[in-house]
Amino acid sequence: MKVLIAANALLLILFPLSWFAPLMRAGLLPLFGLNEISLWSGIASLWQTDVLLALVVIIFAIIAPIAKTLGLLLVQLRIMAPTALPLIGVLGKFAMADVFLIALYIVLAKGAGFGRVEPAWGLYLFTATILASLCLSIATARSLRH
Repeated sequence: MKVLIAANALLLILFPLSWFAPLMRAGLLPLFGLNEISLWSGIASLWQTDVLLALVVIIFAIIAPIAKTLGLLLVQLRIMAPTALPLIGVLGKFAMADVFLIALYIVLAKGAGFGRVEPAWGLYLFTATILASLCLSIATARSLRH
C-alpha cells in the first residue's frame, strides 16, 4: 500500500505540471511558427469568449482529477472509508472525458485542413496521469479487498 500511496502523491505534482505543459501546437499556415497551447492557456482563452465552456473544462480537467487523486489518497491513508471508491471512480471518468475532447479537437482540426495542429508532450503527460490514476484506483480497490 505504501507504493500506491507514494504513486498517488506523485500525481499531485504531475497533474499541475500537465496543466501548464503544451498539449498541442497550432498554427494557421504551415509557413508560420506554431503556438503552444496548454490547458491553462486554453482555459484563459475560453474565459474571454465562453465562460460556461471554460468552467466545464475547469471541472473536467482540473477539479475532477485532483478531487479523485485526493479522495483516493484519503482512502489509501484510511482517513476516508473504502465505500467512497465508486464515487472516486466516477470522478476519474469525468477526468478521462477531457482527454477525449482534446484528442477529438486535434482530429477535427487536422481533418478540416484549416491550419496545422500537432499533439505536444503535455497531452501525453496529461493522458498518462489520468491513466495512472485509473490504474491506482483499481490497484487500491484490490489491495483493500485483500
